[in-house]
Amino acid sequence: MTVSWTPHRFTGGMLALDTANTVVLRNYPDKTFDRFADTAEIARFADAASGFRTGELGGRRLEAASPGAIAPLVLSIRETTDRLFRRAVSKGALASGDLAAFLKACANGLDRSPAEIGAPGRPFGDPATPIAFEAALAVSALSLLRDDTVARLRICPNCSWLFVDRSRNSSRLWCDMAVCGNRQKASRHYRRRLAAHEVKNA
Repeated sequence: MTVSWTPHRFTGGMLALDTANTVVLRNYPDKTFDRFADTAEIARFADAASGFRTGELGGRRLEAASPGAIAPLVLSIRETTDRLFRRAVSKGALASGDLAAFLKACANGLDRSPAEIGAPGRPFGDPATPIAFEAALAVSALSLLRDDTVARLRICPNCSWLFVDRSRNSSRLWCDMAVCGNRQKASRHYRRRLAAHEVKNA
Protein backbone atom coordinates (compact mmCIF):
# COMPACT_ATOMS: atom_id res chain seq x y z
CA MET A 1 0.00 0.00 0.00
CA THR A 2 1.33 3.45 -0.93
CA VAL A 3 2.28 5.56 2.07
CA SER A 4 1.15 9.15 2.39
CA TRP A 5 4.33 10.93 3.53
CA THR A 6 2.61 13.69 5.51
CA PRO A 7 4.25 16.19 7.90
CA HIS A 8 3.41 13.90 10.83
CA ARG A 9 5.82 11.29 9.41
CA PHE A 10 8.62 13.84 9.86
CA THR A 11 8.24 14.77 13.51
CA GLY A 12 11.51 13.13 14.57
CA GLY A 13 13.30 16.41 14.01
CA MET A 14 16.14 14.94 11.93
CA LEU A 15 16.34 12.82 8.79
CA ALA A 16 17.90 9.85 10.61
CA LEU A 17 15.15 9.80 13.25
CA ASP A 18 12.38 10.21 10.67
CA THR A 19 13.88 7.20 8.89
CA ALA A 20 14.09 5.17 12.11
CA ASN A 21 10.42 5.96 12.65
CA THR A 22 9.42 4.30 9.38
CA VAL A 23 9.04 1.16 11.50
CA VAL A 24 5.75 1.80 13.28
CA LEU A 25 4.97 0.66 16.85
CA ARG A 26 8.34 -1.02 17.42
CA ASN A 27 7.41 -1.76 21.04
CA TYR A 28 4.31 -3.74 20.04
CA PRO A 29 5.39 -6.89 18.13
CA ASP A 30 1.81 -7.87 17.32
CA LYS A 31 1.09 -4.46 15.75
CA THR A 32 4.41 -3.30 14.29
CA PHE A 33 4.91 -2.80 10.55
CA ASP A 34 7.61 -1.47 8.25
CA ARG A 35 6.78 1.33 5.82
CA PHE A 36 9.84 0.37 3.78
CA ALA A 37 8.63 -3.22 3.29
CA ASP A 38 7.94 -2.04 -0.25
CA THR A 39 11.36 -0.65 -1.18
CA ALA A 40 9.74 1.76 -3.67
CA GLU A 41 8.66 3.74 -0.60
CA ILE A 42 12.31 4.58 0.09
CA ALA A 43 12.38 6.76 -3.02
CA ARG A 44 9.03 8.35 -2.16
CA PHE A 45 10.21 9.01 1.40
CA ALA A 46 13.45 10.56 0.13
CA ASP A 47 11.50 12.86 -2.18
CA ALA A 48 9.23 14.00 0.67
CA ALA A 49 12.17 14.37 3.06
CA SER A 50 13.90 16.69 0.59
CA GLY A 51 11.13 19.17 1.35
CA PHE A 52 10.42 18.48 5.01
CA ARG A 53 14.13 18.36 5.95
CA THR A 54 15.35 21.16 3.70
CA GLY A 55 16.72 23.08 6.72
CA GLU A 56 18.82 20.17 7.92
CA LEU A 57 19.92 19.30 4.38
CA GLY A 58 20.88 22.88 3.54
CA GLY A 59 18.57 22.78 0.54
CA ARG A 60 20.25 19.75 -1.00
CA ARG A 61 17.84 17.26 -2.56
CA LEU A 62 17.94 13.56 -1.79
CA GLU A 63 18.35 11.06 -4.61
CA ALA A 64 17.16 7.45 -4.42
CA ALA A 65 16.92 6.39 -8.06
CA SER A 66 17.37 2.66 -7.31
CA PRO A 67 15.62 2.07 -3.99
CA GLY A 68 15.84 -1.71 -4.24
CA ALA A 69 19.62 -1.54 -4.65
CA ILE A 70 20.21 0.81 -1.72
CA ALA A 71 17.65 -0.81 0.59
CA PRO A 72 20.22 -2.97 2.46
CA LEU A 73 22.33 0.12 3.24
CA VAL A 74 19.33 2.22 4.23
CA LEU A 75 17.85 -0.48 6.47
CA SER A 76 21.21 -1.16 8.11
CA ILE A 77 21.66 2.53 9.00
CA ARG A 78 18.03 2.77 10.10
CA GLU A 79 18.15 -0.23 12.42
CA THR A 80 21.53 0.50 14.00
CA THR A 81 20.49 4.13 14.52
CA ASP A 82 17.28 3.09 16.25
CA ARG A 83 19.01 0.49 18.42
CA LEU A 84 21.84 2.80 19.51
CA PHE A 85 19.77 5.86 20.35
CA ARG A 86 16.68 4.10 21.70
CA ARG A 87 18.92 2.38 24.25
CA ALA A 88 20.73 5.66 24.91
CA VAL A 89 17.43 7.30 25.84
CA SER A 90 16.54 4.40 28.12
CA LYS A 91 19.95 3.96 29.77
CA GLY A 92 21.40 7.46 29.53
CA ALA A 93 24.54 6.32 27.68
CA LEU A 94 25.68 4.92 24.34
CA ALA A 95 26.50 1.19 24.33
CA SER A 96 29.91 0.55 22.74
CA GLY A 97 28.73 -2.60 20.92
CA ASP A 98 25.79 -0.76 19.41
CA LEU A 99 28.05 2.17 18.51
CA ALA A 100 30.47 -0.06 16.58
CA ALA A 101 27.68 -1.53 14.44
CA PHE A 102 26.20 1.94 13.91
CA LEU A 103 29.52 3.42 12.74
CA LYS A 104 30.07 0.51 10.35
CA ALA A 105 26.59 0.97 8.84
CA CYS A 106 27.19 4.72 8.39
CA ALA A 107 30.60 4.09 6.82
CA ASN A 108 28.99 1.69 4.34
CA GLY A 109 26.39 4.33 3.50
CA LEU A 110 29.12 6.83 2.68
CA ASP A 111 31.53 4.40 1.04
CA ARG A 112 30.45 4.74 -2.59
CA SER A 113 29.31 8.34 -2.47
CA PRO A 114 31.36 10.88 -4.45
CA ALA A 115 29.77 13.73 -2.48
CA GLU A 116 31.97 16.17 -0.65
CA ILE A 117 30.48 16.75 2.78
CA GLY A 118 31.25 18.50 6.03
CA ALA A 119 32.15 21.99 4.84
CA PRO A 120 31.48 24.73 7.45
CA GLY A 121 27.77 25.48 7.34
CA ARG A 122 27.27 22.81 4.71
CA PRO A 123 27.40 19.41 6.42
CA PHE A 124 25.56 17.82 3.48
CA GLY A 125 27.70 19.48 0.82
CA ASP A 126 26.83 21.57 -2.22
CA PRO A 127 23.06 22.21 -2.47
CA ALA A 128 23.35 22.63 -6.25
CA THR A 129 23.50 18.86 -6.82
CA PRO A 130 21.52 15.96 -5.30
CA ILE A 131 23.07 13.68 -2.69
CA ALA A 132 22.51 9.94 -2.46
CA PHE A 133 19.89 9.20 0.18
CA GLU A 134 22.02 6.60 1.95
CA ALA A 135 24.93 9.05 2.20
CA ALA A 136 22.73 11.85 3.57
CA LEU A 137 21.16 9.38 5.99
CA ALA A 138 24.60 8.46 7.28
CA VAL A 139 25.56 12.14 7.75
CA SER A 140 22.32 12.83 9.63
CA ALA A 141 22.76 9.73 11.81
CA LEU A 142 26.36 10.62 12.69
CA SER A 143 25.30 14.14 13.69
CA LEU A 144 23.11 12.59 16.40
CA LEU A 145 26.26 11.72 18.35
CA ARG A 146 26.68 15.31 19.58
CA ASP A 147 26.25 15.50 23.36
CA ASP A 148 23.61 18.22 23.18
CA THR A 149 21.54 16.15 20.74
CA VAL A 150 21.80 12.87 22.67
CA ALA A 151 20.62 14.67 25.82
CA ARG A 152 17.51 15.89 24.01
CA LEU A 153 16.44 12.60 22.46
CA ARG A 154 13.07 11.29 23.60
CA ILE A 155 10.76 8.33 22.92
CA CYS A 156 7.10 9.20 22.36
CA PRO A 157 5.02 7.37 25.01
CA ASN A 158 2.16 6.94 22.55
CA CYS A 159 3.75 5.64 19.34
CA SER A 160 7.32 4.94 20.57
CA TRP A 161 8.91 7.09 17.86
CA LEU A 162 12.26 8.74 18.53
CA PHE A 163 12.41 12.53 18.36
CA VAL A 164 14.61 15.48 19.34
CA ASP A 165 13.11 17.68 22.06
CA ARG A 166 14.06 21.22 21.08
CA SER A 167 11.67 22.92 23.50
CA ARG A 168 13.17 25.67 25.64
CA ASN A 169 12.90 23.77 28.93
CA SER A 170 13.27 20.26 27.44
CA SER A 171 9.74 19.32 28.48
CA ARG A 172 8.26 18.08 25.21
CA LEU A 173 6.52 14.76 25.79
CA TRP A 174 5.02 13.77 22.45
CA CYS A 175 6.51 13.41 18.98
CA ASP A 176 3.47 15.31 17.69
CA MET A 177 1.07 17.01 20.11
CA ALA A 178 -1.61 17.26 17.44
CA VAL A 179 -1.59 13.49 16.91
CA CYS A 180 -0.10 11.51 19.79
CA GLY A 181 -0.78 14.13 22.45
CA ASN A 182 -4.43 14.42 21.50
CA ARG A 183 -4.84 10.66 21.33
CA GLN A 184 -3.51 10.29 24.86
CA LYS A 185 -5.72 13.14 26.11
CA ALA A 186 -8.77 11.50 24.54
CA SER A 187 -7.81 8.14 26.05
CA ARG A 188 -7.42 9.62 29.55
CA HIS A 189 -10.76 11.45 29.21
CA TYR A 190 -12.48 8.23 28.17
CA ARG A 191 -10.98 6.30 31.10
CA ARG A 192 -12.06 9.00 33.57
CA ARG A 193 -15.63 8.98 32.22
CA LEU A 194 -15.72 5.22 32.32
CA ALA A 195 -14.46 5.14 35.91
CA ALA A 196 -17.03 7.77 36.97
CA HIS A 197 -19.79 5.79 35.28
CA GLU A 198 -18.74 2.60 37.07
CA VAL A 199 -18.68 4.38 40.45
CA LYS A 200 -22.09 5.89 39.81
CA ASN A 201 -23.60 2.52 38.95
CA ALA A 202 -21.82 0.50 41.67
